[in-house]
Formats: sequence, C-alpha cells, structure tokens
Amino acid sequence: MTDCIFCKIIAGEIPGQFVYRDDEIVVFRDINPTAPVHLLITPRKHIASNTEATSADEALLGKMFTVARNLATEQGLNTSGYRLIINTGAGAGQTVLHLHMHLIAGKPMGERLL
Repeated sequence: MTDCIFCKIIAGEIPGQFVYRDDEIVVFRDINPTAPVHLLITPRKHIASNTEATSADEALLGKMFTVARNLATEQGLNTSGYRLIINTGAGAGQTVLHLHMHLIAGKPMGERLL
C-alpha cells in the first residue's frame, strides 16, 4: 500500500519511534499521544481494518494482543492498568486505514465506556 502512512513507517520511509519489531508486528509511539503511554501495535501486513481481516489473519490478530500484554508487563503497566483500543471505520474514529491497536496508559482513564 504505497499511500498508507503506517506502511511507510513500517518500511522506514517515514521516521517512527519504535518500541518493538518482529517479522509480523511493529509497535511505535503515537505522534499525538492521548496519555503518557500511547503505543500503536500494527501488523506489517496491510489490513485496512478489523472488517477486512480474514480467518487467515486469526493468528496475527492474536499475536497483537500477546505483544500488547508483553509490552504492558515490561513497562509495569499490568499492575496500574492499561487500555487496548481498536477503532474500526470512520464512525468509530479510525483515521488511518491500516489495522492497529492503541495501548494507552499512564493516567487515570476518563468515562467508563462499557
């Protein structure tokens, strides 16, 4: 996807502040954080949104959650708490059409969503 900003960050064409990388997942800091810790957990594979994911992507989606848990534990967030968010579609606030998970922590969260 040549016009996808996350694909460009993953490819190193645009700088990113990476905190984790492997063959399938890349994690970098959000450039407009909403909390002291705001990480974006992204698959290297371009998937526009959760709606576009297929059964072939199940292991990759599961790995995103595992990476999130491991990063939260490494940063000591597992005891204080953190939030994982996946926005799907414009109506839900998705602004970059590349599937990604927000890991947000470091301050008390506002209104309870559920």
